[in-house]
Amino acid sequence: MKLILREDVENLGKGGEVVDVKPGYGRNFLLPRGLAVAANPKNVRELDHQKAVASAKAAKLRASAQAVARRLSETPITLKRKVGEQDKLYGSVTALDVAEALAARGLSIDRRAIDLSEPLKTVGDFEVPVKLHSEVVGKVKVTVEPEA
Repeated sequence: MKLILREDVENLGKGGEVVDVKPGYGRNFLLPRGLAVAANPKNVRELDHQKAVASAKAAKLRASAQAVARRLSETPITLKRKVGEQDKLYGSVTALDVAEALAARGLSIDRRAIDLSEPLKTVGDFEVPVKLHSEVVGKVKVTVEPEA
């Protein structure tokens, strides 16, 4: 019996896949629980259409994330902080500071997308990765300078 899974089913397949199961399993378990629908031509066409719409939407999101990544690489940030001995900062530069500096430049990036493993605690130039999409990671150049 051929069925289209609506949700992920353990040891059988992921949602949207066409699977071949024994008639009793499909009729007594999958169909009554709404985990699958019959794989008739109408449902297969509808599934193909949904996959095409989802892939087009994903491509559009990926393209916009790549455009933002290009813009990030062209937008260097300079942050001025108070400095103590040996060029160590009083405090640190966090992802929130980087997000606020980007917002001041017209780029609205969520602070959770900024992948700063630990806060910046010294003066210098840093490349900070920004996760924009599951496949796109942009880099922003951050320069930390001492306050005059």
